[in-house]
Order: sequence, then structure tokens, then C-alpha cells
Amino acid sequence: MNPPTPNSDTMRIGIDLGGTKIEGLVLDAAGIEHARLRVATPQGPYEETVEAIVGVVAELERRAGAACRVGLATPGAISPATGLIKNANSTRLNGRPLHKDLERVLGRTVRMANDANCFTVSEAADGAAAGCKIVFGVILGTGVGGGVTIDGLPITGTQAIAGEWGHNPLPAPRDDERPGPRCYCGRMSCVESWLSGPALQRQFTERTGRTLRATEIADAAAAGDAEATMQLELYCDRLARALSGVINILDPDSIVLGGGLSRIPQLYARVPELWKNSVFSERDSIATKLLPPRYGDSSGVRGAAWLWPA
Repeated sequence: MNPPTPNSDTMRIGIDLGGTKIEGLVLDAAGIEHARLRVATPQGPYEETVEAIVGVVAELERRAGAACRVGLATPGAISPATGLIKNANSTRLNGRPLHKDLERVLGRTVRMANDANCFTVSEAADGAAAGCKIVFGVILGTGVGGGVTIDGLPITGTQAIAGEWGHNPLPAPRDDERPGPRCYCGRMSCVESWLSGPALQRQFTERTGRTLRATEIADAAAAGDAEATMQLELYCDRLARALSGVINILDPDSIVLGGGLSRIPQLYARVPELWKNSVFSERDSIATKLLPPRYGDSSGVRGAAWLWPA
């Protein structure tokens, strides 16, 4: 694909490659959206996914009337050792040279990052954590992931796993938390196995015999349900312990929550109170803020665009 002649260096396309949908948008240097498009992610061969991404870029550039820089948020990461995708839950991508294939077909440089990193970039660029130097972005949903930005730029790391706190063990486990649940990665007691949405729902069902979704547990707690209140307090305690380790290592200005569980309002008041028990600082001098996302589900696609900073 030969890119059109650029009208400006300020326009950028962000693409969020998900398991069921590919979403793209065009932003200008001020963060103003000029076009948006969503298509279904092909479920067939890998090559169809490449073609679909290229098609989204072409249509967005047609609507914007200009060539654009292109950034892509993807599940998994590019292996520094091989240049191929690894750790993607969309398994058809694993072992594939997605970055090189897109640059070859589009005929230009493409910037690409893990979707959690793109979420963090978005919230650090012009979202909830705008103006913060060090930001840790958290995904609390079907899985648990994270990303790190410093001065708005994503930190990838030597193994391309920076921010993957979901596969650290839950800190300071109590007796009744040992050995902990087995994670899909094969390890025991990963943070993800305690703090994902399905984990919260499973824990509540095991304790009460009732079946509620994660946000319904929070709603029931807010309405005074004693069993839901107890379960949510356990969740907040575990989240606080897990995030205290992040604070002790990164000392971030802010932590921004994303994913479906970021909609639970109780987290933002209770977790900072509880992490005071574990953060290596005076209890009354912990300045790190826990914030809800500004852009919610759009943070990934916006962050992909902001891989090209203004």
C-alpha cells in the first residue's frame, strides 16, 4: 500500500486490535478526534487480520483526507529476541511478524505497543494522569495487566514485559490464601488469579453460593448487603497489597485503573487507605493517587495514536 502524500505531520491514527473487534480513530495534535471506525476482527488466518488493519488505516485516511502516522495497540508484545508476537491471548498472532508485515504493506513506519501500555500512554497524555511524570496503568478485567509511562513514553523493558504485575504472586498472603489458585500461566497465586473479574465472581460464589457479576457485587455492597461488603473488602485488601509493591518499586505519581472493574467506585477511596499498611513511606505522606480513567474503553485506541507524541 502506497501512503497518500501527507498534508501534515500532526495527524495520527490509533488502532486497537482486539480479539473480536478492530477499532481505529484519527487524532490531531490537540487530541481532537476526526474519524473513528470499528470492524470485526477476522477469525480466520493471520493474513486476514493484517488485511483488515490495512483496510481500517486506508478508510480512516480517506475520511480524514490526509496521510497519518500509525500506532497499533496489540495483545501480547513484540519479542525482543525474535521480533515476533508473544504472549497474545489472540493466539493466531503468536509467532507472527505483525510489526514487519504492517510496515511492509503500509509502506511506512508503524509504532506498536502492548494494549495495556497504550491504555497508560492515553491516560498519561491527555487523560486522568495528564501532567504526571510516572504513571502506572492497571487493567482489571477478564485478565489483569499493566503498563508504565515516564514523561508520557511507554517503558517496554528488556523482555518486553514491563508492567506485567498480573503474574507476580499476591504479596503477604494470609494462611487462608496459601497456596492460592492456579493461574492459566501455570503458576500459583498470581495477582491475576485473585483480582480479575472472573476471580472476584468465583470467590463470591464459593463463599456465599450466590452468583453475581463483579460490578453487581459492588452494587450490592453499596446497598448494604453484608456478604457483598465482606467480599469487596477482601478484594480491596488484595488490590492494595498488590499495588503497594508497585508503589515501592516505581513510586508513581498516579495509578490509573482500567478494565471493567475500574467502574467500581469503592476502590478509589478504600484501596489508598489500605495500601498505607504496606507502602514503604510514612502513612500520611503517600502522595500517589488512584484514579479512574478519563477515556475508559477508548484509552487503548487513543494511546495507540499517542505512540506518536505531539
